[in-house]
Amino acid sequence: MSGGTALLARAIFDGDRLFPDSALLIEEGRVRAIVPVSEIPCDAERMDTQAALLCPGFVDWQVNGGGGVLFNETPTREGIRAIAAAHARFGTTTLLPTVITDAPEVSAAAAQAVAEAIADGDPAVVGVHFEGPHISLEKCGVHDRGFIRPLTREDHDRLARADLGTVVATLAPENASLEDIRTLSRAGVHVSLGHSNADFATANAAFRAGAQSVTHLFNAMSGLHHRDPGLAGAALSSAHVYCGLIPDGHHVHPAMLDLALRAAGHRRITLVTDAMSSVGHADDRFELNGRTVVRENGRLTIADGTLAGSDLDMMSGVRIMADACGAPFHDVLRMASRCPAQMLGLHDRGHLRPGARADILALDAERTLISVWIAGDRQER
Repeated sequence: MSGGTALLARAIFDGDRLFPDSALLIEEGRVRAIVPVSEIPCDAERMDTQAALLCPGFVDWQVNGGGGVLFNETPTREGIRAIAAAHARFGTTTLLPTVITDAPEVSAAAAQAVAEAIADGDPAVVGVHFEGPHISLEKCGVHDRGFIRPLTREDHDRLARADLGTVVATLAPENASLEDIRTLSRAGVHVSLGHSNADFATANAAFRAGAQSVTHLFNAMSGLHHRDPGLAGAALSSAHVYCGLIPDGHHVHPAMLDLALRAAGHRRITLVTDAMSSVGHADDRFELNGRTVVRENGRLTIADGTLAGSDLDMMSGVRIMADACGAPFHDVLRMASRCPAQMLGLHDRGHLRPGARADILALDAERTLISVWIAGDRQER
């Protein structure tokens, strides 16, 4: 048997610990071990990555599009392939294609496309995120109000499909009952509260019923107030609730990024991009539910100024978060890999311990991404 490949770097971060002057041994798409350079097996192929740091690939559970493709507009297997390829260039090795509030047939097509991607063994796709349509009219953001509706039996059946992998459902207590949340949670669906004006008590009741996270903390939800902490306050003060956070410099003020990190810590904050089709693509305009979205200075808006997702890739988000909060870079890396993988129950992603899938990023001393491996295969960039 071959000794596999030994990737050399100045340091390796396995998702929990830093190993200086070490080698990452990979074999058949899996991590075998991290060893001192002096202990590299003699039959291993050595590869000097020229990297200052090797770390786990990023895990993003909110990806609406990329590479010129928007999942709502192209809910197909080919659309998913293009989106995943666009984000792999920026270090995202595992993602959930995300379909926002739309007509029922669009949600159904998105589900079928994800099922096909998983059946085909797409290495990046582990499930799907349905962001809506069971959200609040009052906090709908850019979501089309005409498609917002309560949860039905048919919606339960779609969300609980066994062939969709990991399913995240963003919903609001205004359009989904506590019993809905309990039923979905028992069926294995990860319920995330978002696009909701729920007060503190209502949000906490939903968490007790089985909701496990909030979608894009602070955005499109009842905010912090000293007399009414709202959904944001309930999430930050609940010890077991994960908080998705968009670190693009537009959705959340740097001071609030820092506040969220101080309140929830790096083990509950999960960085997400909320990326749209513009990521990795030159076009500054695209369509969403018949409305034109314009990119200007990295900010995506529709005509009335409403934010319409982000133009963020995860590598940029990690750098912005580290700079905004002054947090240790390894903690920020963990928020983009280890923490979301744990949230989604992906035991072989987000870390580089023995047995993990060999999803690896190589960064230089300036924290620039120089190489990406998915399941041990080096990606073209």
